[in-house]
Amino acid sequence: MNTPPSGAAEPVSTPASHSDPAYHVDGVDVRTLPKVSLHDHLDGGLRPQTIVELADEIGLDLPETESDALGEWFATQSDSGSLVEYLKTFDVTTAVMQTRDGLARVAREFVLDLAADGVVYGEVRWAPEQHLGRGLSLDQAVEAVQSGLEQGVADVRAGGASIRVGQLVTAMRHADRALEIAQLAVRHRDDGVVGFDIAGAEAGFPASNHRVAFDYLAEHYLPTTVHAGEADGLASIQSALTDGRALRLGHGVRLAEDITVERQDDENIYVSLGRLSQWVKDREIALELSPSSNLQTGAIVAWGDELIDHPFDLLYQLGFRVTVNTDNRLMSRTTLSRELALLADAFGYDLDDLETFQFNAARASFLPLEDREDIAEAISAGFDAA
Repeated sequence: MNTPPSGAAEPVSTPASHSDPAYHVDGVDVRTLPKVSLHDHLDGGLRPQTIVELADEIGLDLPETESDALGEWFATQSDSGSLVEYLKTFDVTTAVMQTRDGLARVAREFVLDLAADGVVYGEVRWAPEQHLGRGLSLDQAVEAVQSGLEQGVADVRAGGASIRVGQLVTAMRHADRALEIAQLAVRHRDDGVVGFDIAGAEAGFPASNHRVAFDYLAEHYLPTTVHAGEADGLASIQSALTDGRALRLGHGVRLAEDITVERQDDENIYVSLGRLSQWVKDREIALELSPSSNLQTGAIVAWGDELIDHPFDLLYQLGFRVTVNTDNRLMSRTTLSRELALLADAFGYDLDDLETFQFNAARASFLPLEDREDIAEAISAGFDAA
């Protein structure tokens, strides 16, 4: 679609409504298609049964002691409409991820679950500073996760499939350890770490608070993605880009606040882009959109409270580099395949659209260029064979 200059209205077709979602799109099971996962938190992807077993080992009391009931508890607690309340569920998951064995097991199972969902490349983000409660150092924590990831990859290969994974080392934006965590990420860049992130409560904690850390990362050529435009608005996104030098936006859904609907008719919506959204589009800065999570945390409350209200389709049709992600599979009771199926159902997407989302993610990954091209070729081959 040709985009007029900033300020000029451009048409976006109005999506049709569809029936309840299934995993099949155009007759193909989405779970069999090759996929790329960019925004997936390690402490948000645990198996409920693993939490039960690890909690028993360390004597941790849980809100529910049966795995099914515990999974239901996470889903219920996470569906609050508030990012702050949503984040409280991580007190449970991080509590069982304080030892080398606990971290390695969770990381290994994380990879196995991604592979079972058809993911061929995944970036796993987590905050080492939250896993030091039982004596691990920052470096030991990163090494433990890497050992688990590598075991998971080996197990997948032993089963006749393949997957690649990389760590996104994350600093908590409300803390003051970002430079230390940035240095940690750089130390491990040749041993599994592919990039850096800041996460946690967004409002009141802009990327500018950690400018020194981002300067350090830029000096050492380590790419960054920044959570922005989820629980805060355009100023947070601007800070992520200018202070954080973000190459991707973690969620970024509230960038749609910089898109003005001029008018609409039965077939089209006519919009104009502000300078910030135009910049993100023109620079092809990827948006790590997580539809189910965005609903749970209230990130799209300005547009509605159902998936059809999500500005995903608006951003996609306008040519933004949208990617589809799970954010936290445990809290949202979801998978990447499920998120794609939900979007296909809501907006009438076909396999070509789903393939585009995977190409977007492959191109936006923090792999070297040649490796990104290899992933794109695998995606193309997988979709062609579907």
